[in-house]
Parts: sequence; C-alpha cells; structure tokens
Amino acid sequence: MRFTKDEIRKAMLLYAVTDSSWLKEGQTLAQVVEDVLANGATFLQIREKEMEHGAFLAEARQLQATAAKHHVPFVVNDAIDIALELDADGVHVGQSDIVGKDVRAMIGPDKILGISANTVETAVAAQAAGADYIGVGAVFPTSTKKDAKSLSREEMRAICEAVDIPVVAIGGNLSQLSGSGVDGVAVVSAIFAQPDPGEATRHLLELSRAMVASHG
Repeated sequence: MRFTKDEIRKAMLLYAVTDSSWLKEGQTLAQVVEDVLANGATFLQIREKEMEHGAFLAEARQLQATAAKHHVPFVVNDAIDIALELDADGVHVGQSDIVGKDVRAMIGPDKILGISANTVETAVAAQAAGADYIGVGAVFPTSTKKDAKSLSREEMRAICEAVDIPVVAIGGNLSQLSGSGVDGVAVVSAIFAQPDPGEATRHLLELSRAMVASHG
C-alpha cells in the first residue's frame, strides 16, 4: 500500500470530495483542487456524477498528479474500473456498489478501500469486507446527498466504537462532531461552493483539528 494505515487515519482529517457543478465562471476543477490541497486538505476523492467517461478520465488524471505532488491519497468514487485504469490510490464505494461483489478482491490488497456506512451493522460489515476506512453520513443534511438520513453524535460514536478502522463524517457541523470519535470530516460544498476554496480549506482544517483533539 502506498499509504500506511496510520497515514490513512491521519488523512481523514479534511477529506475533499469534488463536485465541479459548484465551480464559478472561469474556474477549472484542476485549479481549484490545486488551491485546496495547497491549503491543507488531507485526502482527495473525485466524485463527478454527471461527467462522461472520457472527460472524467482526463480530469481524474490531472487530479491524481496534483494529489501525488502534495502527497495526499487520491481515490475514485464508485468507478472501480477507472480507479484500476488510472492506478489510483484506491476507490470509495457505497453500500449499493458492494452487493454481490468482493471489491477488495477486485482492487487487490494494496489499494485504499473506502466504504460508506450509516449504521453499526453496515460499518462492521464494511470492515469485514476489507475497508481501510468508513465514510459515515451524511451526518447532517447536505445538498449533495438529499436522500441521506442525518445521524446523531451518539450514533456516530457507536459506529466509531464498533470498528478499528478510521471513520470520516460526511458533511456536517464540526462543532457537533466533538467527542464523537470520528477521525475527520469529508466535505463537498463547504469547500467547492465557497468564493475562496483555499481560504475555506484553511478554516475547515483548523476546525477539524480542534474537533479531533476534543475526543480526548
């Protein structure tokens, strides 16, 4: 694995998930991602649901190079075939993507595998399926997952206590995550929809560090 288990846990601190639909006029995804990583984002996932295959592949190659320059793990959302074609650091999949599949076997032992979960049962199953980390949420209502059930701090804590692998909270108010045990927060619009994504990243990184330190 390109990243150790300890490095993956630390990389959960501020996990940036792309969504080019939020870009302002004149911005490119590559430029914004460079700004975001230069300002401290610790993990990068490309998640572009509306982009056709060729454009997605080209965009992913650019972002992969930027992530490598900043020594930040880079994973592809859902598209296992593209993750393998790129030789990305790994893949992040949802519950519907793992039904009837052994994703760990598909990607091999050395790539990062992230799996979404929102209950103790699905989190434990994700760990058993070979996940290196779990994305839990959405913790609070989010514009990118309109059908997602929001989870309480207590539910988050129960999930964190049930598994040994890192847990990242998807979306949310960082102050409400204090004491939950999560290793960081994954954000989309809180970075990519902001007037200054780099400044937003710096601010969120400070908040996430304080949140993680509060677990004691």
